[in-house]
Amino acid sequence: MADGERQRIVRVAGARRAKLTPVEGTTAEPHVRDERKRDPKEGRGPNDDRMLREVPPHY
Repeated sequence: MADGERQRIVRVAGARRAKLTPVEGTTAEPHVRDERKRDPKEGRGPNDDRMLREVPPHY
């Protein structure tokens, strides 16, 4: 992005969150993945399988 294309923070009176101004070439729709095509092992770390098998001591 060039300096003129930066998003600006806009305070909204009465709102808990501020808004960002849109930038050319972007959309407001979130990127949604198709869960049916998702690999269950995708994005896991080396210890995740062990952690998912373990049961906390209070169970």
